[in-house]
Amino acid sequence: MDYLPIFADLKRRPCLVVGGNDIAWRKAKMLLKAGADVKVISPELSPLFQQAVDNGQLTYLGEEFSPHHLDGIFLAIAATERKALNALVYQSANQRQVLVNVVDDTQRCSFIVPSVVDRSPIIVAVSSSGQAPVLARLIREKLEALLPQHLGLMATIAGRFRSRLAKTVTSFPARRRFWEQAFNGRFASLVAAGQVESAEYELEQLSQGQSSGGEVALIGAGPGNAGLLTLRALQLLQQADVVLFDYLVSDEVMSLVRRDAERVCVGKKAGFHSVPQGETNHLLVEYASKGKRVVRLKGGDPFVFGRGGEELEVLFEHNIPFEVVPGITAAAGATAYAGIPLTHRDHAQTAMFVTGHLKAGSDQLDWHTLARGNQTLVIYMGLMNSSDIQQQLIQHGRDDTTPVAIIERGTQPTQKIFKGQLKELEELAQQAASPALIVVGEVVNLSEKLHWFGKQPQPAYPSVDEQGAVVKLA
Repeated sequence: MDYLPIFADLKRRPCLVVGGNDIAWRKAKMLLKAGADVKVISPELSPLFQQAVDNGQLTYLGEEFSPHHLDGIFLAIAATERKALNALVYQSANQRQVLVNVVDDTQRCSFIVPSVVDRSPIIVAVSSSGQAPVLARLIREKLEALLPQHLGLMATIAGRFRSRLAKTVTSFPARRRFWEQAFNGRFASLVAAGQVESAEYELEQLSQGQSSGGEVALIGAGPGNAGLLTLRALQLLQQADVVLFDYLVSDEVMSLVRRDAERVCVGKKAGFHSVPQGETNHLLVEYASKGKRVVRLKGGDPFVFGRGGEELEVLFEHNIPFEVVPGITAAAGATAYAGIPLTHRDHAQTAMFVTGHLKAGSDQLDWHTLARGNQTLVIYMGLMNSSDIQQQLIQHGRDDTTPVAIIERGTQPTQKIFKGQLKELEELAQQAASPALIVVGEVVNLSEKLHWFGKQPQPAYPSVDEQGAVVKLA
């Protein structure tokens, strides 16, 4: 071990920064954040440095460095562009046994500054001992994604409760089990939801051997690409005891579920066994009532044609705690990956999302409104009723040459895009497979320029030029 990793208390301790450039300012700002009494020595200061001086945040000496400036200093940083000056700071600090760091010069450092993940009071430091600072930064970025922002608040609340817990739970092993249960259970979820008072009450209940039991997280899995999951969704998938998922959730997303979690498919899909909604509701209540951490995982966003609201109403009736993690809905995700903007100043000033899961001839939709021009119409679950959708839109005024696209498995490596005109929608739908999204509007043509993911979308039928000749597709 080249360096001893320690966390130093710098509050009100005198620290010196030699240099007035932007790099020196970043180091001074770090010291100020730790509560240090910062003194800066440099003939000139960067604008940000000068602003801090004007605000009285630190002490400034506009002169050249001299070794006596280190007298009484606890820690020093040299960040100038003059190697001889940096060497003088290092030598003078060593003579006085003052900890010193010369930026980007590992050989002249008695301490190094790690990459830091700050969830105060939780601090995670990553160091490569000065050998590969960029690698240390990349590792820190990965940790930033894995560690929730509410960790600091959770630690603060726990710190306030420690003395009270010691009075009721006297043995160390029992206290350890208590905190393991708290940090992995309802207490952590309440802190994440910003419900501090309820979180503190949960700790009280746990200390008395009681708990609110299980909970449910309603999570949107997005359109299929696991990279589009939110950080909160990933964290909850890694903590779940049980995951109830739909057919639309991709294998890529399911691979992120905790390995020992119980997985229950409750999806609905034409031609496959479907679990009635009432049975799904019953399972949610049953698992949560047993104290399980339950994830209800839905494709896209659970509140966009996903019956998420209906399931939460059942949980509310049974007094089961829940939280909602939104997902990228297919209309936003699939169109973006197909190079089709939902709105465009020249082509579509509005966008409408509707479900096509209706019986032929149904009057549940306002077709006159849906058929208006200068808007993008996105239809979920519309393949089976494509003939009726085509007929209704044309009948209510939409031009039969309006561009349309069907996006199959949008955002996934197997994504396919079928393009044509509204009068060809039924034929296009016969080539596509679920899950698929229908997009109607002039913005579809922009995919020829804006496509970026996978293969370029191609018309399903040969195009012809002004003379009627067939244009060969690339």
